[in-house]
Amino acid sequence: MIVATTNDLTGYRVVRHLGMVRGVTVRSRNAISDALGGVQSMLGGRVGVYVKLAETARQEAYDELTAHARELGANAVLAMRYDANEIMPGVTEVLAYGTAVVVEPV
Repeated sequence: MIVATTNDLTGYRVVRHLGMVRGVTVRSRNAISDALGGVQSMLGGRVGVYVKLAETARQEAYDELTAHARELGANAVLAMRYDANEIMPGVTEVLAYGTAVVVEPV
């Protein structure tokens, strides 16, 4: 599966548009990560436990996106984007979305 943030792929042509695809996950922090994150934020710099949480959420949304595209018969996703919203304090939705297409080499 080719996934790109661009609207086209150099060296490929789009032979079929299959429509929008998405992957969504909702993640929450836990007491341990909040405690560790609080300590790390007091020290300054990178807050590793929150980075791990964010990366996990993005990966889950990405995996759902590619699964959805495969279900439609796509071999590529174009114009892929992420979006995130806080649903409530400590609970975040992460959405990955794009356009599912079938491409072939030029």
